[in-house]
Amino acid sequence: MANKLDSLDHLSSWHSDWSKLSVVVVGLAKTGFSVADTLHELGATVLVVADSASAEILDIVEVLGIPSVIGELADQKIAIEEFNPELMVVSPGVAPTNALVQNANEKAIPIWGDLDLAWRLRDRFDVKQEWICVTGTNGKTTVVELTEAMLLASGVRAVACGNIGKPILDCIRDPAEFEVLVVEVSSFQLHYMNHIEPFSATCLNIAEDHLDWHGSFEAYRLSKERIYQGTKVACIYNLEDAATEQMVQAATVLDGARAIGFGLGTPKPSNVGYVDEFLVDRAFLDQRADSALEIASLEDFHGLGVLTPHLLSNIAAATALARSFGVPPAACREALRNFRVSSHRIELVLEHGGVRYINDSKATNAHAATASLSSFESVVWILGGQLKGVDISGLIAKFAKRLRSAVVIGVNREEILEHFARLAPSVFVTEVADGQHVMERAVEIASSNAVSGDVVLLAPAAASMDQFESYQDRGMKFKEAVVKIVGGSNA
Repeated sequence: MANKLDSLDHLSSWHSDWSKLSVVVVGLAKTGFSVADTLHELGATVLVVADSASAEILDIVEVLGIPSVIGELADQKIAIEEFNPELMVVSPGVAPTNALVQNANEKAIPIWGDLDLAWRLRDRFDVKQEWICVTGTNGKTTVVELTEAMLLASGVRAVACGNIGKPILDCIRDPAEFEVLVVEVSSFQLHYMNHIEPFSATCLNIAEDHLDWHGSFEAYRLSKERIYQGTKVACIYNLEDAATEQMVQAATVLDGARAIGFGLGTPKPSNVGYVDEFLVDRAFLDQRADSALEIASLEDFHGLGVLTPHLLSNIAAATALARSFGVPPAACREALRNFRVSSHRIELVLEHGGVRYINDSKATNAHAATASLSSFESVVWILGGQLKGVDISGLIAKFAKRLRSAVVIGVNREEILEHFARLAPSVFVTEVADGQHVMERAVEIASSNAVSGDVVLLAPAAASMDQFESYQDRGMKFKEAVVKIVGGSNA
């Protein structure tokens, strides 16, 4: 394998000669298409294989003249064998147990993820782009978007990309010539990543998630840990999650890189945190041993939405990332005043009859659901979906005393109902079976159980694809159901 890997070392730039390279791309969704399109533009010989693909993407691939094999695994294997690739680039959703990936490993074919390819191509224009990388079980999108906003407010040509939805390779090729890419990085991408050198990096938190993909929590943790490898300036960790500090301690970084903590408490030197009603920086100033730099007050956050501890932690993390790049306090404060958290993350839909209806459809795992359940004292909880191999019994036991009632939906209802019966028998639980109007029925039941002072909370602690197109679709159906069934004034 060493020789194969070494043979690709010369492909370190957009301006390298890629024309003699034969590459198989596995997967043909957003990322897979971006990889195939980029390699085609570089002049490489490309074969795409995938279980499925949209008609739109297939049409474009055909127009580009890129051969593809979509569907049966046996057909894909035969095509790859005949193609005899020198490199395999794997889309993030493709699991390491995939037969094509395993075959490539057996044959010592180098395997890259989209990050590896993008890192080599970041000199597409005159200046190599810097990367600020963000991972974590929860909070990634908010931190990436807020960091981007702070950089933009300071005049830096920055863009949020990666797992957030905009493929990183598209941003590298964008004529806007971005100076900084703020990259949301999933554990899937990190699993396949070989080497990058981010300007700054953070793992926001770590909890059980995607165990069905990784096989174990330890494998999932090891993937997340790779975010810090090769960091140049700042490894930013969560002071309230010891595992993230341990990741920093284990990382091999470039000379001069610093460990910077963020949290909700009064910051020590080299930390970002809160003093009374103020967000302050004790990391990126010369006098950090005995002074702090005020970034913003809580009054500046009034437009951000429900100020949960989770959101305040995300704000501190984004501030640390932005400050590591030299963004001045005034630009950070301006961004905070104008920023709006994306939909479906502890989003107030409306308040009616003293009951608040909160959409946290993006809470696709127990850790995220913990953040929202911790923020409210009396909850009617709508939960359920695809548990992804994660045991949520501890979540139910922990928050049972806060629950007015619970409404359970989704494919893993039976498991969740068993947890309630065993661990929280006093909680009134209603099951909603599969059906076209499952969310309307869930909201109807939840609303009938709620009293003034309660929060009706959609925090599924599970993925959505069993009943909905995505967590966004699930959240939109919740919002539509609330407006239809409850009425009242939008918040």
